[in-house]
Formats: sequence, structure tokens, C-alpha cells
Amino acid sequence: MDGRVQLPVLQWIKENYSVDFVDVITEAGMDNVLSNQEDIREVLRSITISVDVNKSTRLFVVGHYDCRGNPVEEEVHRQEISSAVKRLKGHWPGHEIVGLWVNKDWAVELVP
Repeated sequence: MDGRVQLPVLQWIKENYSVDFVDVITEAGMDNVLSNQEDIREVLRSITISVDVNKSTRLFVVGHYDCRGNPVEEEVHRQEISSAVKRLKGHWPGHEIVGLWVNKDWAVELVP
């Protein structure tokens, strides 16, 4: 949701993957939402539209430094990103799902 993160992430995705456009589904503290909330139906509905209608082939779960919607330490963010990636794999096993961390310098890093 944080506007400070949008451009670095979009630019990184466009530079590292052959895409012209990126659908963005936002929620405050999305890494926490996807990894810890039981009811994520609305987020899944949005992802389904992106996948089924817009033909998205990759999904990215992004967490970032200074997140006000999920004010936890970086290591917790990284764990939640990994957990969210695994959770989404259960819904879209044929899609590449990538975890990303945006650090304090607003640089994008892969989360293994």
C-alpha cells in the first residue's frame, strides 16, 4: 500500500522479468495479512481476477522497511513473506510466486 515502495518494486519487476504491466493488489502489511490472517478471501478474489482475467503468470509478495501496517523487525517480515509465498503456492501451484523485500535504501531484494 505504501507509495514509497510502489515504484522501486514495479521497476525491479520490469527490469528482471519480461513484462509490460504489473497488477498491484495492496493491503496495509500485506506480508502479515497473507501469512497470518485466516480470512483472505478478498485478497484471493483480487489475485484470481489478475490471474484469470489479466493472465498474470507470476505473483510477488512484497514486504518493506518501515512498514506502518506491519511494524515488525526485518526478520519477521522475511519469515512472513516466505510463509505467504508458500500459502499462495497452495492456491496457484502452477505459477511462479516470488518473495521480495524492499530494504531501508528502497532497493529490492529476493527473499528465498
